[in-house]
Order: sequence, then C-alpha cells, then structure tokens
Amino acid sequence: MVRDDLYITVPSFFRCPISLDVMKSPVSLCTGVTYDRSSIQRWLDNGNNTCPATMQVLQTKEFVPNRNLQRLIQIWSESLRHSTDSPDRTDSVLSKDQVLAAFAHLQSRPDDRLDSLAKIASFARDSEDNRKFLARIEAFVPALLGFLLNVHDDFEFLEQVIVMLNLVLDKIEDREAFKNSMLKNQGSNSSSCCLDSLLLILQRGSTDSKIASARVLQSLAMDTESKLLVGEKEGLISLVLRLIAPDKDPAVIENSLSCLVAISTAKRNKLRLVHLGAVKALSKLLTESSLSASAAEKVLKLLETVSSTKEGRVEICEDSTCVAAILSKVLKVSSAATEHAVTTLWSVCYLFRDQKAQEAVTKANGLTKILLLMQSNCSPPVRQMSADLLKIFRVNSKSCLSCYDTKTTHIMPF
Repeated sequence: MVRDDLYITVPSFFRCPISLDVMKSPVSLCTGVTYDRSSIQRWLDNGNNTCPATMQVLQTKEFVPNRNLQRLIQIWSESLRHSTDSPDRTDSVLSKDQVLAAFAHLQSRPDDRLDSLAKIASFARDSEDNRKFLARIEAFVPALLGFLLNVHDDFEFLEQVIVMLNLVLDKIEDREAFKNSMLKNQGSNSSSCCLDSLLLILQRGSTDSKIASARVLQSLAMDTESKLLVGEKEGLISLVLRLIAPDKDPAVIENSLSCLVAISTAKRNKLRLVHLGAVKALSKLLTESSLSASAAEKVLKLLETVSSTKEGRVEICEDSTCVAAILSKVLKVSSAATEHAVTTLWSVCYLFRDQKAQEAVTKANGLTKILLLMQSNCSPPVRQMSADLLKIFRVNSKSCLSCYDTKTTHIMPF
C-alpha cells in the first residue's frame, strides 16, 4: 500500500488470511480465526468444510461479526486519512498526544469508552515502545484495574480491558504492586476482586480475551502466597482445566497450561489439581491432541509436578493410558519433555515401585525406550534415572523368565 511515496505498514491482523487484503467486514469462524466476510463466504460456497488457516473441520459453518476488530480497522483507516495533514509522522497510527486524549476520554466519557480503548489498543499493538509508554503513564494500569472491578455489566468492554492489560503486562515496572492490586480482597466474602473479572472472561470470553486472562493469571503467580490465592479462587482451576480439552483452540490450550504450570508448585494447588481431575485431562490431551513441542513440555511438566504427591501418583498409576502416553513422548519432543517424562516414570516406577505403572511401561515396550535413552546424549540426571529404571525392568524381566521356566519344567515330561 503506497501513499505520497511513503509505505504504510498494515497491521497483520487487519489482513484477511485468504485475500491478504485489509478486511472490510471481519467475521469469525467457530475456530476463532477471523476472515473478510466475502472471502470466507466464497470458500464455504465452494463446498469446503474446513477453516482455511488451521484446516480444522468446522463444527458449524456459521460465523459472527468481529465488531471489535472492525472498530480497530476503522480507527486505523481514519488515522491514515487524518495523517495526510502531517506526512512527516510515520512512526505510529496515533500520536502520543492523541493517545493521552483518548485515555482522558476513556475515564470521563462512559458512552465512548469502548472506542477510546480501541484507539489505545491500536496504539499499543503498533510497537513495543508504545506499550512501554502506556505502562509508564502513572494512572493507566490503575484505571484498567478499576474497570475490572466495576464494569461487569459491560462484557464487551471488560473483554477489551483484559486484552489491553495483557498488551502492557510485560512493561509494568512495579510488578509487586500490580500483583497486590489484582489480588486485593481475594478470599474476602464482602468485596469483589479483579479475579472475578478474569474468571468471567475465561467462562464466556472470545479466544483472544481468554488467552489474555490466562496470561494475566500466570503473571500473578510470583510467590507461594499469590499462587495459593489464585488457586483458591472458587471455580478457577476447574475452569482452566476445561480450557485444555483437545477440542479447544491451540493458543488457548497452551496459555492455560502455562497458567497451571505457574500456580502448580504450591502444594495445596497440586492437590487441588489432582482432586479436580487434572491427570485425566492431561492424559487425554497427550493422547488425543497434536500438541506443539512447547505445549507437550507443559503437559509433562504438570504430570511431573503432581507425581510428587501421593494422590497424584495414585491417579497416574491407575491410568495405564497415561503412563503409556508419558512414555511415548520420551525422545520424541525435546530434551525438556524427555526429562519431565522420565522424572515422572522414575517417580512412579522406581521411587514408589508401583506395580501397575511398571506393567504399563513394560506393555508399552518401555525397556527398549530406556535402553535407547541410555545411548542418547541425555543429561546426567536423566541418565541416572534411566539406569535406575533399567534395574527395575531387568529384575522384572528375569523374574518373569524364571517364572516361565518353572512353569515349563512342571509340564515337561522326563
């Protein structure tokens, strides 16, 4: 796109994945991917039943207007028209003065606050420096937190507040103060807290706002106390576990896993995860999903974490499918994934000598996998755990052979 011999950078998420043109009427499929209405309609009319970007089979061919994105595109287009009066400014869609004005409107004009926030979000997405500028405005983050407490009746605006918060999350300098403000009143029966809004978005929000909520939750898990406060929020862990189902958006799954990893190191949270069915959910994810390496590492990390509790080991050992799924990831994903998997297997098979887990590993040809691992360029801890496992399975194999020979001796004629 060229104007007055200057190249204008079009934000990538404004372009239709099919036509690659700026969208005029953005609509979202059930997969969460947004397309220009005319392009996706033509795709569907040609008899296709998949999402062009992800190739997932569509459960429904209905789509819904993405009004938030349409507003952003309109604001961006208008800013290009207005900028013809000042052609020397090409570094961002809006100037910092315009953003400060939009922030003032955000606080003083409730009827226009969604449009004001959309302008600020457009500015934030334009560059890292812009996000840093916003985070350093003294009243900006506190204003967003105030909205989290007080705008539950305006769900669309609440979604955009959390998306905006996620945009500047990494640029907030006083993370301790941010954490304390977010968790203030958590556990109190008399007052609401910001976690209520995050929980609401995780229940009903769009893909983008769910991802933003999970990222904000993850950022709060800075110490044991904050991890426990997040984990104690009624319904939160069970809801995040539902978001890691194989049929969910891959980005939602991965960010939800990151959130669970962040809070899981607190012992009470480990037990909550186990009691709420985390082992079964993680096992299903390993066996039924085509996970990215990063997501698989997080699943295996969570299984390693819960295996450090008696209750978690019982759940893992009772599920032979889970044990086999863990074994299947050894040497298949990454060195980190292999280490998490081997640590979990070592915990249940060697340290606690669970017979069911040992049988599941043997049935899944685990001895061969362990021998291959011993010959690989694995880390010293993995090599030592593999050696321990090898002792167990060699003893078991000799025992089985001895039993077989004994039985055979009894039936052989002399």
